Amino acid sequence: MRRQQVYLSGRYFSGTVVAHGHYGRPVLVFASERGSAHDFENNGMLAAVADLVEAGRVKFYCVDSGDAYSWSDTSVPTEERAWRHGGFESWIHQEVVPWMSQDSGGASEFLTAGCSMGAFHAANFALKRADLFPLALCLSGNYDPTTWNSWGEVGEQTYFNNPMAYVANLEGDHLNWLRNQVNLLLVVGQGAWEVHPTQSLPSARAFAARLAAKGIRHELDVWGFDVPHDWPSWRAQLAHHLPRFC
Repeated sequence: MRRQQVYLSGRYFSGTVVAHGHYGRPVLVFASERGSAHDFENNGMLAAVADLVEAGRVKFYCVDSGDAYSWSDTSVPTEERAWRHGGFESWIHQEVVPWMSQDSGGASEFLTAGCSMGAFHAANFALKRADLFPLALCLSGNYDPTTWNSWGEVGEQTYFNNPMAYVANLEGDHLNWLRNQVNLLLVVGQGAWEVHPTQSLPSARAFAARLAAKGIRHELDVWGFDVPHDWPSWRAQLAHHLPRFC
């Protein structure tokens, strides 16, 4: 299996990208909270769909997380965390996307995917830049940053990175465009840690309801009480759903 690793430097954030595969639909994989570009492989996610990679149906681009400096730094207020996230967002758009495009033969659209906080990133990037990311595969995400040990007054930076907030106010031509352009798959279990402490299960249900109210294409797939917030669940969920999209 072809594997390539690069380190890309941006103005506000720099990190590693690890590419797996030789051909196929390009997938941008966001790490879970504070995770690295190597976690997807090290936790068996790549092995779970190795047949698709070997067959040239999918190619993964895994990136380092920027959460340690942004959303996970509870020493600063939520609005500051959201502002810092902007550096990571710029890195994805200005450094990672052009490199992925060049590496994948000029592709201009990418599937996004992620587990836990990576699922939040996949959904947020897809909704904000559906021209680049028309499909998001979100496993066990919580889609409201104001529930993550939030404190301090929130403002514009938090609002525009909170899908639960900005989706509620979508309207007009942009909403109509999103209805035709983007699709989100929300997958979550009902087992350990999906309610406490992550709130992933209630968040996924609430987010699906918000998307439904706006007529935005999505699917909510709730797995059983024996499916916890953990890598074995995400391996099974990825292997179950990904073949539909590549």
